[in-house]
Amino acid sequence: MTFSRKCVPFTPFDRELSKSTIAIVTAGGVHLRDQEPFNIADELGDLGYREIPPDVDSSQLMVTHHHYDHTDADEDINVVFPIDVLRDIESEGFIGGIAKKHIGYMGYTMQLKAMYEGTAREIANEIDKGSRADAVVLTGG
Repeated sequence: MTFSRKCVPFTPFDRELSKSTIAIVTAGGVHLRDQEPFNIADELGDLGYREIPPDVDSSQLMVTHHHYDHTDADEDINVVFPIDVLRDIESEGFIGGIAKKHIGYMGYTMQLKAMYEGTAREIANEIDKGSRADAVVLTGG
């Protein structure tokens, strides 16, 4: 089984950050405490993702992931999901706003083709269709 990854051409960001809306997409396994945790028992990895609202209280976020040490993120979720940081820089006028939705997923998977052709596209479509984001902060775990 082989598949090709087409290179995405570099696209310069030519908008002013002070007029831009920013979303967060994290592969760090971040989700709301009351959402279903990612399935860390599946040795192939969990291909799902969780939508996170823009008004989330950061204390209501948690990490479910077992392929990196998330001790620091457990103490301060902003390490992998910088929502409070976005709020601070929005209040300072550095960015124009915070997107209507954000996404958390567990970046570990042995199902690369399914991630590339399925989940990654679904996440991109979620951000594109409903977040009103001009740019995305991508974080790993």
